[in-house]
Amino acid sequence: MRQDETKSDQTRKAAALRYRPREDAAPMVVAKGRGLIAERIIAIAKEHEIPIFRDDLLVGLLINQPLDRGIPPTLYEAVAQVLAFLYRLKRKSVARPKGVRENAVR
Repeated sequence: MRQDETKSDQTRKAAALRYRPREDAAPMVVAKGRGLIAERIIAIAKEHEIPIFRDDLLVGLLINQPLDRGIPPTLYEAVAQVLAFLYRLKRKSVARPKGVRENAVR
């Protein structure tokens, strides 16, 4: 630990987003927290095989947003990068079903 770091700098943070384009006007924070709550959010995501995108700056901004309300336009670009990451992951998993090796013959 560097001397200039404080204990609060090391506290784990997490935020969970939801975005349903046909229902939501904008992505929204549906869970957020620090410390044990953050660890629980991450554990639940892993249990449900929800991808985790790490961006310390963005999570710092998201945990200050109200729950279940659309994020402000100032965060659209950053959250769009997260959504693009998720869409790329989804496209890869659709292209190769779970458990099927790349060179498998069908």
